[in-house]
Amino acid sequence: MKSVRILGLEPGDSLEYRVITTVSHHPLAPDFWLDHTFDRSGVVSREIFVIDAPPPRLRIHVNPDTPAAINKSGEGDSARVSYSWDLGQDKLKPGQTGEDAQDVALTTFSSWSQLSSSIAKTEYDGFGTWIYLEADERGGPEHKRGSPESLYRLVSQKIATIDLPLELSISVGRDVEQILKSGYGTSEEKARLLSILMTQAVAPPRLVMYGGGRPLETELPQPSLLAGTLLVMSAGTKQYFLDPSLEVAPFGVVPAKLRGLKALNMEETSTDTDDCFTTIPTELPFSSLQRVYIQSSLSPEGALNANIKYVMRGDNELLLRVAFHKTPKENWKNVAQLLALSDGFRGQITNVTASDPYETHSPFTVQYEIAQPKFVDWSKKPLRVPAFLPMLGLPDPPTKPAPGAAATPIVLGTPLDVEVSATVHLPAGTIAHIPTGTSVSRDFATYTSQYSAKDATLTATRHLNFILKVISADRAADYNAFLRAVQNDESQVFTLERGDTTPPAPKNP
Repeated sequence: MKSVRILGLEPGDSLEYRVITTVSHHPLAPDFWLDHTFDRSGVVSREIFVIDAPPPRLRIHVNPDTPAAINKSGEGDSARVSYSWDLGQDKLKPGQTGEDAQDVALTTFSSWSQLSSSIAKTEYDGFGTWIYLEADERGGPEHKRGSPESLYRLVSQKIATIDLPLELSISVGRDVEQILKSGYGTSEEKARLLSILMTQAVAPPRLVMYGGGRPLETELPQPSLLAGTLLVMSAGTKQYFLDPSLEVAPFGVVPAKLRGLKALNMEETSTDTDDCFTTIPTELPFSSLQRVYIQSSLSPEGALNANIKYVMRGDNELLLRVAFHKTPKENWKNVAQLLALSDGFRGQITNVTASDPYETHSPFTVQYEIAQPKFVDWSKKPLRVPAFLPMLGLPDPPTKPAPGAAATPIVLGTPLDVEVSATVHLPAGTIAHIPTGTSVSRDFATYTSQYSAKDATLTATRHLNFILKVISADRAADYNAFLRAVQNDESQVFTLERGDTTPPAPKNP
């Protein structure tokens, strides 16, 4: 990063600058690639962009909203083609911004398989047998030699992940011994190291690379679109996709945003084709669950104090593991505050604890206390309060499709078993009237709820089990009926009654 301090700038002034980047001896040469997006923030008043390149093998895509002026010159080996843009903010239509936006993309790679083969040839896999002994020593007393899970924990947790683009990573060209000795690595380096270590335990794993958001198979082949690397390992009849770069992901778990996408196989091949992808499975290696346990009490003054505990397995577990792993312990309260707000809880958060994010063989747990001084006003008669439970968050019903458009299926997501329960201790003498529980069952999901009151103690339990991932669009009415039944139950309230809550008047002396 280069920083330049410029004094005396005032609103309305214009600043011109030029950046020159020269790349030589790149591992993937003579092939090259480029992408660019024009600035639409309003900061740049005029943008001039020119591409001058030899035309053979050049593949280019240009946003139709930003057409280029094209000029060809020369013949044979001296032939050149020039694409140029001279754009002001008035000529740019609002569009996508961010890493997924491209107004211009070009490449000389003829196919994704050619790109895959070129990257595979740059890998430095030379190593000595001492690497296995070094891995055993780094793994510590709990490390099991030859265990794929132990090797995965070693690389994911003991080798720190550094976030570098693939273009920079392959330029460095470190071998696996250097990666292990240094104690850090990129996503690609960590997957490569794990692949080498696992060859002693299982059949040689293979590497696949995923994109940053857009489906790779629909784009021009460019290394800049490759965001990370997974390891594909077979054990018996099962196949596992591993992401050691996440550091705290359970064995075989990859982020939900990647599942179902196609990843590029990293292998040398002589076949020039785009049929070189592997689909990342949509399933997790274990059943997903979420449990929320709440112990709370209401004071005679109307204050609520509660202890809330989460137990999670699955996609939400991974999100929380990463959040607590990346957050210093002294700031865990902020993460718990966001978690509470997402579940509809308000109040002061204290005493936040969480299980070790590295203990990935067990569900992740989070626990905190929350206090709300004025939760109820006992002077209201009758007093109606909702069950102190998080909302279950079912997907919204499908919207009506546009005329002539096909209806979209209803996506429920990864099958998930959710159970939330709460116990509320009331002040002595409080009478509670409870709502009626609900039970509704479909082939795609089931829901039950139970409510009770005994000895000034309220209990509420709700259980939602998502069975299917997707249901067809023609079942929208059935899903809407199920959704309304759940929402109607969640809106039910407890009615509380107490004796005279007005403090007695002071006696005359």
